[in-house]
Amino acid sequence: MAQGKRRASQNELAAALTRGPVEVLDFFLPLWAGSALGASAAGVGALTALETLVSFAVRPLAGALADRFDRGRLAAIGAVLYGLSFAGYAVTPGLGPAFAAAVLGGAGGAIFWVALRARVGEGLDGDKAAFSKLFSAEGGGTWIAFVAAMTLVPRIDYRGVFWLGAAACVVAAVVMLAPTGPAAPRTTAGQGTTAGQGTTAGQGFGQLGRRLRPMLLLVVITALAEAGVALLLLMHLQRGHHLQLGEIAGVFLPGFIVYTTLPEYLHKVTGRLGRTTVLSLAMGCSAVFAAGLSFAPNPLVLTGMWVLSAAAFAAAIPVEQEIVAEAAGVSLGRAMGIYESATLLGATIGAFTAGLLYGTGSGWRAACLGVAVILLAGAALVRPVLRAVTAREKAPEPQ
Repeated sequence: MAQGKRRASQNELAAALTRGPVEVLDFFLPLWAGSALGASAAGVGALTALETLVSFAVRPLAGALADRFDRGRLAAIGAVLYGLSFAGYAVTPGLGPAFAAAVLGGAGGAIFWVALRARVGEGLDGDKAAFSKLFSAEGGGTWIAFVAAMTLVPRIDYRGVFWLGAAACVVAAVVMLAPTGPAAPRTTAGQGTTAGQGTTAGQGFGQLGRRLRPMLLLVVITALAEAGVALLLLMHLQRGHHLQLGEIAGVFLPGFIVYTTLPEYLHKVTGRLGRTTVLSLAMGCSAVFAAGLSFAPNPLVLTGMWVLSAAAFAAAIPVEQEIVAEAAGVSLGRAMGIYESATLLGATIGAFTAGLLYGTGSGWRAACLGVAVILLAGAALVRPVLRAVTAREKAPEPQ
């Protein structure tokens, strides 16, 4: 039990140390590339797109590696690559070398998050709230890093903030390498206790993809909505309400705090109401909040709507991760590679579409209502999707 708690604390600390700087980088990079490197809008877009593309391409490989090698060491390698990416941004003299940093960041992110989530899944039998706690740790790291970055950037500039991000990633790598003993064997549905061997251990990506396909649709919808709403809010605060950087951060911060504090409490609600009910309610409430954003008259009301949206996503995302981990059996690395690819796909579609729609005449309202419609469709799909995933878990695999 003590060993399991140490491993969980290790996972959560590494997640917090890494997630915060990465979110800060995503927020700062377009601003810094345009002002410090003189990059055009196309150059900034290419820089961010390259990291996304590399991350998407490496995720299947990361999943396969996470099922073959020690997941803690693999996550440490990912954190080191992340750190090298931050250092690359900190020293680059121009846009060209920044592309190399983007490649390192994309590869590091894929390896780190796939290996870490697979490692968290190892302890799911002993702690059903494992993914909720991980989600809280990521959220806590995010808002702490944002407060620190916003405070320090006037004194140490963007490059100094990038160096701090590199240092945090190195610490995360050290944390993941700290010894905690072997992982406890997992008990998979209908198969008894396993420790990496058995029927599901040999599942390939095709077999896992068929098993998880219904659930991945919900994952894509959730990621699309979360990324779309966040980007829409960011652009509307900057362009619609003409807020400055610090004021925009002040609107987002309460939502990040909700992300941090609610998941563990919401997991208890999930235990009482059931996953189907919680997921349906979370996606339905998210739809209402997304639609409400389009009618919010001022930043204060937008802040409140964003807090409610954050609460709904904080309820839905850990549940989705738990379902994917349980359906995967012991093939956690491959399953988390597929899951991470689905989230990245959804986030990319959401951000791209939100940016496209916002630029049109009534884009703000149309985009918010569009996200709401997609979320309502997702809420209606929850029950049949979970029923399908459960049926596939119980059905014997073809020989």
